Amino acid sequence: MKKWPETWKEYNTGGIVFEPGNARSFKTGPWRSLRPVWDNSKCIKCGVCYIFCPEGCVQEGPDGFFAADLDYCKGCGICAHECWPSAISMIEEGQES
Repeated sequence: MKKWPETWKEYNTGGIVFEPGNARSFKTGPWRSLRPVWDNSKCIKCGVCYIFCPEGCVQEGPDGFFAADLDYCKGCGICAHECWPSAISMIEEGQES
């Protein structure tokens, strides 16, 4: 797995990405301070969280319920905001759900 540049001098000029499709190489989940937690007893399996996730890290499981891949979730809370049955809560990173 590739590592993030250690200094600004190691970044490409203009932040240009020379290797398309390399986002999976950089796990960005540790950036977050909040994380989403699903309450499947409230979830109606509508997929709104999946549709609105700007990072594409919300995935549907084999049971039809959704969950975020926490290796890439940045904790923005859009999934929780858009979930009209209130099945998603944002909790502080490190706390038990």
